[in-house]
Amino acid sequence: MSKFSYKNRPLGLYLHIPFCVKKCAYCDFYSVTDADLMKSYVTALLNHIREYGRTCSGYTVDTVYIGGGTPTCLGPKYLGRILQEVRNKFPLADDAEITVECNPESTDKKVLEMMKKQGVNRLSFGVQSAQEDELKRIGRIHTFQQAKDAVDLAREKGFGNISLDLMYGLPGQTQEKFLDSVEQCLALGPKHLSCYGLKLEPATPMGRENPVLPDDDAQADTYLAMCELLRKNGFEHYEISNFAKPGFRSRHNCKYWDLSEYLGLGPGAHSFINGRRFEFARDIKAYINGEDIVQDEDEVPTFQRQGEYLMVRLRTAEGVDFLELEKRYNIDSTPYEEAFRSLMGNELVAHQGTRWYLTEKGFLVSNSIINTIVEAGQSDVDTAQAAARPF
Repeated sequence: MSKFSYKNRPLGLYLHIPFCVKKCAYCDFYSVTDADLMKSYVTALLNHIREYGRTCSGYTVDTVYIGGGTPTCLGPKYLGRILQEVRNKFPLADDAEITVECNPESTDKKVLEMMKKQGVNRLSFGVQSAQEDELKRIGRIHTFQQAKDAVDLAREKGFGNISLDLMYGLPGQTQEKFLDSVEQCLALGPKHLSCYGLKLEPATPMGRENPVLPDDDAQADTYLAMCELLRKNGFEHYEISNFAKPGFRSRHNCKYWDLSEYLGLGPGAHSFINGRRFEFARDIKAYINGEDIVQDEDEVPTFQRQGEYLMVRLRTAEGVDFLELEKRYNIDSTPYEEAFRSLMGNELVAHQGTRWYLTEKGFLVSNSIINTIVEAGQSDVDTAQAAARPF
């Protein structure tokens, strides 16, 4: 990869840790359970950190996100080496947000103390439910008591910016049980909550089982009740599945929803940098062996980026400001605005001046709405593509 020289341009850095003690029944993220590969994987990842640290030396990394998998199952030694190498090889902003995903059963005193020493300032705990039967049903290996203990220990060690993940739409889950989980998590004092609806992925054990889930109407009612509960507790609903106390939005994830630049290292990790998109193959052994596993490296043309920008921005509460869209991509936003206006009568969309956004009811059918909006401008995109083709 050629060197990028953009002095002080902000960059998000994602590092994938593809290890789990046990795969959850619903999870389609790339991970393995072979702990014997940890040492060689960390060595390979450190080599990539050094290589891309040189390549991206002109950037300033203002967010770091270590996800998985289960980063904390690496333990303090390996995880500490990764965090230290990031500091050694990438220019970090003084106020960089540094997040590590944690699972309750592998977050102990030693790993927390190491993370604090290395400057980690945000933790994201995979709790998923406060109901023991639900945790067992989806294959989680921790209890809710372990989750509470881990959060309490993290706070004791000086971590104030804590996010918790929850899931709704689980087999046999009622609205009452899910809202009870939300209430119990709120009692732990998080600054951020990510609340995801279960999606059955065909390649997972739960996907192959294909259990009966709460129907669409029940899930919609649960979603709206959750939004109201979190709003009453002082949380901003800033993205379809994400809620934060004021000042505690995930700065790293916001990069994805604004088409800002980010670099992802590790098998299955994606990047968007200097107008190019690429990813690493989901193959840990090839990654360890140093094979050329960069996939789908493409220059993303401007007329494609405008559609992607609409798709990601419409996931957020702020939505899209059409003046900004026109300035950013030098286009006429009229077709998009007309498509929005056609949806005004059913409380799915709203606007303030030139800024259009989905309501919480609109979030429930976001895929359909976003497709409608993006397709409204497709004729202009097709014209631009035709004009860009050489004769």
